[in-house]
Amino acid sequence: MQIKIGFGYDVHKLEDGLDFWLGGIKIPHTKGALGHSDADVLIHAICDALLGAANLRDIGFHFPDTSKEYKGIDSKILLKNVLNLLTDNNYVIGNIDCTICLQSPKVNPFIPQMIEVLSSVLNISQSQLSIKATTTEKLGFIGREEGISAYAVALIER
Repeated sequence: MQIKIGFGYDVHKLEDGLDFWLGGIKIPHTKGALGHSDADVLIHAICDALLGAANLRDIGFHFPDTSKEYKGIDSKILLKNVLNLLTDNNYVIGNIDCTICLQSPKVNPFIPQMIEVLSSVLNISQSQLSIKATTTEKLGFIGREEGISAYAVALIER
């Protein structure tokens, strides 16, 4: 058995009037993340962690933001494609641990739904996916509510 780990990070600017997609669900908020796809920062970090663990480059390599094919795409589709790449390379997911960094809104009440949605997309048990959230204590671009970031670590097995 071969065990590998990967790390993912993503950041997006927040702007008024955009839909706010996070962890595969739409969260009510006055701002949303700006990006080529639906700008789901959490899914993008998970994708990069999984791809990195399998040494399969990164999300931008597989789904470039210059491609019309991915304009406005639901990031759950990208995540499913990443899972297919892992499966094609004989990997299974051990576990994923994530942290979302944003000042507002408070996303803690939405975490169980995010875990339910993402574990279903990834075909893993909910106990294999941990999602946490934190603020930056009003420091930096996140504290000023100008952006959002997410970190993810993934363990995969072959």
